[in-house]
Amino acid sequence: MGSNPPIINSFDLSNKVIIITGSTDARIISSYNPKRLILPIRNRKKGELLLEYIKESKDGNVECIELWDIDLADLHSVKNFANKFIKEVGDLHYLWNNAGTFCTGLVRTKDNFEQQFQVNHLSHFLLTSLLLPTIKNSTTSKSPCKIIHTSSTAQRRGKIDLDNLNGEKSCGLLELYCNAKLLNVIYSNELNRRLQGSNVTSTACHPGFIPTNMDTNSNLRNFVVKFAKSPDIGAINIMYPALDPNIDEGGKYFEDCKEVKPNDQALNEDFTKKFWEKSEELLNNYDASLLK
Repeated sequence: MGSNPPIINSFDLSNKVIIITGSTDARIISSYNPKRLILPIRNRKKGELLLEYIKESKDGNVECIELWDIDLADLHSVKNFANKFIKEVGDLHYLWNNAGTFCTGLVRTKDNFEQQFQVNHLSHFLLTSLLLPTIKNSTTSKSPCKIIHTSSTAQRRGKIDLDNLNGEKSCGLLELYCNAKLLNVIYSNELNRRLQGSNVTSTACHPGFIPTNMDTNSNLRNFVVKFAKSPDIGAINIMYPALDPNIDEGGKYFEDCKEVKPNDQALNEDFTKKFWEKSEELLNNYDASLLK
């Protein structure tokens, strides 16, 4: 595909259970009538406003949507979400790790991790790890399950130092964000390698320059709104790797629905293994019960 995204408008997801963190793409996905579309949300009020927006749109479907509480800046909240899902649902066919944050300075979560590292990567790493047995149990050879990670072209500028994931060393304004977006691709590729033979694939993609609520800097947001693509284009860009029937392999990275080569660190298998191990180490050192 070229720079113009394909039209994705004829999918039947009526037998599929879906989780998508970061709910800006929920309207189009809901129009495919999934069996259950679970939206993990931090702000209940904003979640309710989203439901109203979808309800008022021509093609949205709120009947399949469920709002579940989660705070990606709180690892125990992620654990509680996963435990609830495993207990109450038990099937999962598509997982979109889509939520993200951007900080204009060094910000730490209540868990004392650098916020962009935790929200953009570590919490999704934990969530996916906990839900992976459920995903594997939901897949068949004729109906594989897919995990999609939302990255950014900013990953091209990333350079990962495994001893500086938390921003302990001096970092520029955009360095931590670029690194976090690169981590999405590194994690996606290593996850896909570990999923070989399971009928589950992992893919990363860039949604485009989209005006979301990701950042809180008003000047930056004004710039984004002026030059960005529409949220619907962004939604198509993240849906394409999961729903296009011609994509049956994972371990790829897409921009504007076109497969492109990512940052070299994401292609270094030895490095991606070390990064996976480092992520597990950080979680276990913080609370060894999280991954159990």
